[in-house]
Amino acid sequence: MLYLLGALAGGIGIDWLFGDPPNRYHPVAWLGQLIGFFLPRLKGGSEKAKGTIFVISLIIIVALAVHFLVFTSRYLAGLIELVIVSAILFKITIAMRGMERHTQAIINCLEVCDLEATRHNLSMIVRRKTDDLDEQHILSATIECISESTVDGIAGPIFYYSLFGPAGAFAYRAINTLDSMVGYSDDYFKDIGWMSARLDTAANYIPARVTALLMVVSAKILGADWKNSLNILQRDRDKTFSLNAGYPMATMAGALRVRLEKIGHYTLGDNQEPVTVEKCKKAISIMKLTTLLFCIVVSVPVMSVLYLAGWWRFVLGIP
Repeated sequence: MLYLLGALAGGIGIDWLFGDPPNRYHPVAWLGQLIGFFLPRLKGGSEKAKGTIFVISLIIIVALAVHFLVFTSRYLAGLIELVIVSAILFKITIAMRGMERHTQAIINCLEVCDLEATRHNLSMIVRRKTDDLDEQHILSATIECISESTVDGIAGPIFYYSLFGPAGAFAYRAINTLDSMVGYSDDYFKDIGWMSARLDTAANYIPARVTALLMVVSAKILGADWKNSLNILQRDRDKTFSLNAGYPMATMAGALRVRLEKIGHYTLGDNQEPVTVEKCKKAISIMKLTTLLFCIVVSVPVMSVLYLAGWWRFVLGIP
């Protein structure tokens, strides 16, 4: 089990030191291109059936390919190589440093009062239209993205890595990527993306709720308003269209004592204090500490129990 823990720590360390490579070298970006290639070919006929078959097939193929790489490294090279390969594969699925860099780019543009560049940078990390957003709504959207990405880009991959190794983290990332590209409810995507949206909801159910609770603990440790974060979590968690996104976002809103708003969709938290650049920086700190707590409180115990049950010997042949 020490090898898996080493790969977990190594993957987070690689992400922290180097962040994400350019998209042309990033396997998740390649996955997105593959989905984009097949998307028009799923239109017409029984779109829901074709979309379901495509989604399930892609997830299985991705998971098996990653498992083959890990399994091969174990038996053709050795345990040290297994740790290295697993760490690199796991790192590909997480984006903690990337989220911080995107946030800093937004902050830098705001500080020089370049709203056009700020909106462009924000558009790189959110689905909503950013052309007309004012500074308060830009900062709100940034904090919302940090909150949701703590689940999608960090806790989710860690959780499924803890259950199934690198293949589990990659399967989760495939589900999340599919949902971000086709999991919409409009006429074009509603049938093609039906399965993607439901798998993403199911996959995030546990990570979203555990992450929200750990955010409350992080808020307490970092001196944010942890009591308010718990209150807002309980009050506003169901206000978003997503069954999961409201949990981390409402918790963060309460911890920072701010109101987060997606115009025409939802409002989370109370306008106790203005949304500022400093609030964004605090949100990043909460994200980082929540990641550490998730590893300690969730990942290590889960992997330990599975090790004692003989799971890792069965899956990876680890003694």
